[in-house]
Amino acid sequence: MKKLNVFVFKKYVVNLCIIGVVALIAIAVALGITLNKPSQQASTSQGAIYQGDTSSNKISLMINVYWGTEYLGDMLDVLDEKNVKATFFVGGVWAADNEQLLVSMVERGHEIGNHAYSHKDHDKLTAESSKKEISTTHNLVKSMTGVDMTLFAPPSGAFNSQTVECAKELGYKTIMWTRDTIDWRDQDANLIYNRAIENAKGGDFILMHPTACTLESLPKIIDTLIQNGFSLTTVSDNLVESD
Repeated sequence: MKKLNVFVFKKYVVNLCIIGVVALIAIAVALGITLNKPSQQASTSQGAIYQGDTSSNKISLMINVYWGTEYLGDMLDVLDEKNVKATFFVGGVWAADNEQLLVSMVERGHEIGNHAYSHKDHDKLTAESSKKEISTTHNLVKSMTGVDMTLFAPPSGAFNSQTVECAKELGYKTIMWTRDTIDWRDQDANLIYNRAIENAKGGDFILMHPTACTLESLPKIIDTLIQNGFSLTTVSDNLVESD
């Protein structure tokens, strides 16, 4: 009887362990965790690109522009002084009112990307509306600068598979970011600096906007990344060939 009780107890413990493992797996699946590759971050999601060439030392500053015009001239001067090229994703409504500044970006050797015409969430738009937002901006920027843009950054980072497909049909790759300075919300130069440089890796896309605190932190961000052995380049130059 004693042996039987021990057997029953061991069986109970084994079953309990099995239940625990199954529960952990279920939780992991629910949270979207890949157990066999815990440290690997996907570079794409629904067709959008979140990072560039991770085997390189390249990092890209991607600057989304709908507002903050008063800071852009000084930001361009900093980039010139540091001999760094960035990618500016411009909104159509901004471009329509700032042709001279847009042309200056191109003349200074920076890359221009498409940030749609108005700041609408593309995951809520019809395919027709999404294409119109992108194509209207494309045609406007081309008429002003002669540039055929090929990179699209969805406003607010809001997109779905339809958005990516619409952009692709118009000749665009959909670009997201690796790290976000959240400078539009947190007006703190030190915080913006830390978010940009902390644990920086080759292939990173660093998202920022034209704000006073971003301008203040920009020289230090550039200096630190270069001192740490990174090469600051455009998003297109940072993409791997398969992208």
